[in-house]
Amino acid sequence: MYSGEFERIGKRLFAEHLVGGNFGNMSVRTGDGFFIKRTGTCLDIATEPVFVPLSGNAPNEASSEYRVHRAVYATTNHAAIVHAHPPYAVAASLVMNEIIPEDSEGEMFCPRIPIVNGAPGTHEVADNVARALVSSKLVIARGHGTFSAGATLTEAYVLTSLAEHSCRILALKRHFL
Repeated sequence: MYSGEFERIGKRLFAEHLVGGNFGNMSVRTGDGFFIKRTGTCLDIATEPVFVPLSGNAPNEASSEYRVHRAVYATTNHAAIVHAHPPYAVAASLVMNEIIPEDSEGEMFCPRIPIVNGAPGTHEVADNVARALVSSKLVIARGHGTFSAGATLTEAYVLTSLAEHSCRILALKRHFL
């Protein structure tokens, strides 16, 4: 159902080096659940996503981060989520408690990027990401990656790309100081 859209966004994430290997995932809310990437699959290859209900057991084939997606959909009105591992954003999350972009696009579209704690795939990270995405469309799980949310996968992807660009600019700025 959503495999073409997942593949299109997955290819963009790979092209910008925002994910590697079979890292990252994405989902789209629908009715009483959401479709999410299958565990262990690459984002740039068309595979049928797995349906996960908003409550109850998740299928074994669902991405290990389904808990985050479920918590976000239960807490917010967001309709799509992209989770990526952008290297500059991940590195910044290891030394900062929030990202304040200084480039013009970052200032305009995500003036503050919160950073939350929690191990990948845990209820802790799910709860922390969901809380942050109530008032934001973008958050970084410390040492793990970005979770961006929006009305569409394209919007969530753009925010992911924007976060990495802003973190890259901050790193370059420090190099020149």
